[in-house]
Amino acid sequence: MNFRFTQEEKALWRRAKKVADEKIAPRAAEWDETNEISPELVNILAKAGFFRLLFPREYGGLGVSSVKICIVREELSRVCMKADVTLIMSGLGCYAIACYGTEEQKRKYIPPLASGERLGSFGLTEPGAGSDIAGIQSTAVLDGDHYILNGRKRFISSGYGADTLVVFAKTDPEKGGRGISAFIVEKGMPGFEARLMNLMFAGDEAELFFTNCRVPKENLLGVPGQGWAIALGNLNIFRPTVGASAVGTAQRAFDLALSYAKKRQAFGQPISNFQIIQFKLAEMATELDAARLLCYRAAWMADQGDDDLRKEASMAKLFATEAARRIVDQALRIHGGLGVVKGYEIERLYRFITAATIGEGTSEMQSLTIARRLLRE
Repeated sequence: MNFRFTQEEKALWRRAKKVADEKIAPRAAEWDETNEISPELVNILAKAGFFRLLFPREYGGLGVSSVKICIVREELSRVCMKADVTLIMSGLGCYAIACYGTEEQKRKYIPPLASGERLGSFGLTEPGAGSDIAGIQSTAVLDGDHYILNGRKRFISSGYGADTLVVFAKTDPEKGGRGISAFIVEKGMPGFEARLMNLMFAGDEAELFFTNCRVPKENLLGVPGQGWAIALGNLNIFRPTVGASAVGTAQRAFDLALSYAKKRQAFGQPISNFQIIQFKLAEMATELDAARLLCYRAAWMADQGDDDLRKEASMAKLFATEAARRIVDQALRIHGGLGVVKGYEIERLYRFITAATIGEGTSEMQSLTIARRLLRE
């Protein structure tokens, strides 16, 4: 197996690093602590062409490569979580249109998403249904040329600032998961309202309310009852990149810890001279490397066209996010009291990293997916 990036991937990595360090990092603390999505941040991501990585070439994208998305996500999350989430939600939210949409839907919705002119999101989770997709209660009833959508969504990343959303609702509640359908919903549709949520970390996390929201019949994505497959297919495609995002955050935490350990003096010497600190750094670096390798292996498999990489994608997501949580925690401990002071970067990373183990499939659900695949094999 070749562990090296191609020349094209190396060029993308250099560009992503340059954009992250020079354009985003100087204002990352400000953007990460603000709920709303900054238009300036979106403009930076759009000018760099990063949104185009999420969509096919024939509709204004650059062609979807999981490895390339991992590269960009790792660099963005290394400096600014808001930048990473803002970017990926357009892909996670609306790549399904490229896979299941009609030609008319693709040409209408994908080009402005690929250019960054419009932002996307993914409306699946509800107050009573997270991991249990079949448990969603939102309904969509056909009424002439429209579906009447009613329900409530929760923890929708970029849900407040998104212009185009793929939303899931039951068109045949008696069929459970097989009665779920997907719809393309646009900001401004009558009966649709988004409200910001107040979480432990700042972010465009929203609750979505649908009250007799009239969605045109032609906005049905795929066919009635295909929503389950659309939801899982979209999550599996982007799941390896979630791990890469966590790796970026962990890398930043490790870099901060290593630098601080070299400078911080205790008992007349840098704390990096103490064996216990050295052990922490060694374990952090090893977990970081292992997490990165798992993520890029799964991403490489996706780019090779593997039909089923649910196990590998879940392994990458599970290990990388949990390892990142441990690494950030150890980095905070190395900083001692300063690690919990508001305004210090490590404290901000500590608040953000917890969400990585929950969003887009909890660690427990990843373990369940892995176990089931192993038992089938």
